[in-house]
Amino acid sequence: MTTESTSVLGSFLELKEQLKQNILGQQLLVDRLLLALLADGHMLVEGAPGLAKTRAVKMLGEALEGNFHRIQFTPDLLPSDVTGTEIYRPQEATFVFQRGPVFHNLVLADEINRAPAKVQSALLEAMGEGQVTVGRETYQLPELFLVMATQNPIEQEGTYPLPEAQLDRFLMQVNIDYPAVEDELKIVQLVREENKKLLQGHHQENNPNSDSSKDQDKQVYLINQQQVMQGRSEVLDLYMSPEVERYLVELVQATRYPERYNQELSEWIEWGGSPRASLALDRC
Repeated sequence: MTTESTSVLGSFLELKEQLKQNILGQQLLVDRLLLALLADGHMLVEGAPGLAKTRAVKMLGEALEGNFHRIQFTPDLLPSDVTGTEIYRPQEATFVFQRGPVFHNLVLADEINRAPAKVQSALLEAMGEGQVTVGRETYQLPELFLVMATQNPIEQEGTYPLPEAQLDRFLMQVNIDYPAVEDELKIVQLVREENKKLLQGHHQENNPNSDSSKDQDKQVYLINQQQVMQGRSEVLDLYMSPEVERYLVELVQATRYPERYNQELSEWIEWGGSPRASLALDRC
């Protein structure tokens, strides 16, 4: 392992530790979020409200060099609210493209199943192709582009479930549950301390002589985008034996033709995985 590889590994381990300290009781969510970051994929999270889904992506955005945006999906949302739209400038008699929130590095698509299918398709097309087409122009998304979409299993009315073809755009789906008692106690204590610091910060902002008010614009990242790309390169360079490759492909094949392996298996599978499933297993 080279010195550069060791440095990147150390940065990711430090990032993981910081996320664990701020996202209590959701270890699976933290692990899968970092996995999606390294595998250059997107993830779908299903869980009840208040389980730190928004907090997880926001904390990652604060520690990672890049920008973060949250999109609240609602029934009246339009595709242009996600991808952007062309604005007419009468002074120049031209149309200028105004980029939408999908052009951020980290995007939280909150309650994606509450928006109509055309809005879902606009986001998922951007996820799959890494670009947005408006009119005759095509705009590239950032190289570092991660979408974490959430759906709430409780609110069933007024939702538009994602079809299999759109679910296929995600690298993985993560189902999260409520934290344990001890973890929830730590959450209460953590949020209480954060609220105290927030109040102290407001007081210091009103004090122009405060040293912290002078340094508040300085942003320090645990990991930069170059290190993320280096980490992805290291993952792609990992050796995979032909036996493991065949196992991954046959595993996906078993979801398409379960009767070849076990007759009872076919009763549990509604739709088999596409080649994207094999690619996802290879990346993860």
